[in-house]
Amino acid sequence: MERSKIQVLYDASHAVFSQEGLPTFQQIHYVKNLLDKIEAMDVGIDEFGLCDSPTSDATVDSSNSKGLLGGQGFSEITYIHIHECDYFSMGVFCIPAGKVFPLHDHPGMTVLSKLLYGSAYVKAYDWIALDCAGSQTIGLAGRVVDEVFKAPHEPSILFPRSGGNIHSFTALTPCAILDVLSPPYSEEFGRPSTYFSDIPIPSLNGYAILEEKPMPSDLVVQGAPYLGPSIVTVDDYVGV
Repeated sequence: MERSKIQVLYDASHAVFSQEGLPTFQQIHYVKNLLDKIEAMDVGIDEFGLCDSPTSDATVDSSNSKGLLGGQGFSEITYIHIHECDYFSMGVFCIPAGKVFPLHDHPGMTVLSKLLYGSAYVKAYDWIALDCAGSQTIGLAGRVVDEVFKAPHEPSILFPRSGGNIHSFTALTPCAILDVLSPPYSEEFGRPSTYFSDIPIPSLNGYAILEEKPMPSDLVVQGAPYLGPSIVTVDDYVGV
């Protein structure tokens, strides 16, 4: 039986990110190439479907008649959880036009992202020098991305110290972003999501001071069910 594209991505991600030691550059690019093959329909989203806006307690009733979520039907930023284990997580952020996912980091994490549909303005920084001694992190960062992404777009890779590990998204049209994060966020293991404000330095083009700030009070992230092909996990294979 032929595996679904999301199953293939899961299998590769688990093989690469669960191994002892850090994955090689070639292995990460192998996962990136598989991610590039995935389209919205492969994760249960119909880009042009019209349906009710999902909420945090959304059920299949919020999908359209084909059993898919309608890509134009989200009124708030919505996260579709696909999978999470100790090694990596997979999920989709659906962002309505005009909504902003503010500047945030991915501490010690490698992140692969694919814009499934739509367009978004992406701004991303990497640290040059930072001070974590106080109660809030502050430091000098260099801007590495400052452009509009429009689907289809090559997947991006963020590394712990390069590639734009601190980024923000502004949806110019309804859009969706499929993420693979390794390892996943974890407060317990010192990988919280931290938000920042950026203050450009007029005399240094492309540089800014980033200052930690509380999670924005107007940031609303709802949940919607994953309606794509089911994934057979390693735990399923071993009967756990």
